[in-house]
Amino acid sequence: MDAIAKIRERARKKMKSIVLPEYYDKRVAEAARIIKDEGLAKVTLFTEDMVDKSEKERYIQEYYEIYKNKDIDLEAVRKLFEDVLYYAAMMTREGKFDGLVAGAAHTTADVVRSSMRCIGIDERITLISSCFIMAVPDCPYGSDGVFVYADCGVIPDPNARQLSCIALSAAELAGKVLDLAPRIAFLSYSTKGSARAKSTDKIFEALAMLKKMAPDLAADGEMQVDAAIVPEVAKIKYPDSPIGGRANVLIFPNLEAGNIGYKLTQRLAKARALGPLLLGLNKPASDLSRGCLVEDVVDCVAVTAIRAQ
Repeated sequence: MDAIAKIRERARKKMKSIVLPEYYDKRVAEAARIIKDEGLAKVTLFTEDMVDKSEKERYIQEYYEIYKNKDIDLEAVRKLFEDVLYYAAMMTREGKFDGLVAGAAHTTADVVRSSMRCIGIDERITLISSCFIMAVPDCPYGSDGVFVYADCGVIPDPNARQLSCIALSAAELAGKVLDLAPRIAFLSYSTKGSARAKSTDKIFEALAMLKKMAPDLAADGEMQVDAAIVPEVAKIKYPDSPIGGRANVLIFPNLEAGNIGYKLTQRLAKARALGPLLLGLNKPASDLSRGCLVEDVVDCVAVTAIRAQ
């Protein structure tokens, strides 16, 4: 059974309620039908006529009270809530849904902002980031071709602390969703001091921070990608690495590298890319590419459901 089939099977075992606020997108509507037919989640295609006016007003007032010190007035909040995305995110915050999936018709910035402000950030992680589950066909690397790539969608130039939190969040997702023992590699153009720069110093600090937060995690860096994922190369470039060229969670040094990396893998290796899956929130949420296929929506819902279990 391949990785995607396993994800769908795990979602079925304990169905969770997931809201899809982009009811007007045909891909999302078709995905909702498939999700119901396959029993992957209790999915709600949330339409404008499902909005309760008194509840919406309560959500507007709550949102305003939380963020009024950030130079936002009540009328600006009302304008935000003209989009059902914010209403659905507040319902998720309250536990009326277990998770949220959007992005087929919204930008990543829209989905991240509404999720961050309505669902809220996990105090343990302290920041919102993202990852992709990459399933590469006929690939001996990672975990039989399965990887988690992070961050590929949110933080442009993470500092050391942010990198460590991204790594921890991505590793936890790998364990929860994919049932993998995470092996984390902080990627660079350098392998363990073969070059020296501010960027490599940052990775050194991030690794030290991660080890303090989660000492039992297998993690290493800085590493070139071949030393991270190819055992034969690791033996030459970095024979003492605890990862041994078997990394399955790849942490990119910045957003440019992460975004380029996942799209190259997706297009050149014909990989499935599930995400962006948002990390660091109080409840699970997933963004979608605006170029997503119906199957992408289905599988992101399945992942979000597993994370909510």
